[in-house]
Parts: sequence; structure tokens; C-alpha cells
Amino acid sequence: MSQKDPQQTAIEVLGWLASEPELLSRFLALSGLEASNLRAAAAEPGFLAGVLTFLTSHEPTLMRYCEATGTPPETIARAWRALGGGDMP
Repeated sequence: MSQKDPQQTAIEVLGWLASEPELLSRFLALSGLEASNLRAAAAEPGFLAGVLTFLTSHEPTLMRYCEATGTPPETIARAWRALGGGDMP
């Protein structure tokens, strides 16, 4: 079984967040970003790890994502570590 690319996993999480207005608003507020500069921020080093940090920092949100997309939580954890996230929060 091949493992999904960590960057692709984080991009998929970001896409899912974009479809969840309440969660996207919370992500933007916590990150200090605005919707207008989200695309530019996405090109910055560490941004994708930050997306996964946001997801993994709140277990109900992580589980909501995993249930909605059929993604095992371990896939998110592996991607987060691969992108420099370190140990799980």
C-alpha cells in the first residue's frame, strides 16, 4: 500500500477547510491570515505543516475530516511529521 504524498494530503485538507466556512474562519483567525492572502501564504515554507497542525490540534475537527474524506488519521499524522510538524500536539 503506497503512502500519499504529504504535500498533497495537506492541500486536500486545505481544500476541505475551504468548503467548511466555520472551520476556515477559525483557521484564518488563528493563523492571522485573510482569505485574500491565503493563496500567497500557501506558497510559503511551513504553511502546509500549519494547515495540518490546525487540523491535528483539535481532535473533533481531525475526526470530522477523516470521516468526511475516508482518510485514516494516521495518514494525517504521517504527512504532518513529514512536513516538519514534529511530534503530535
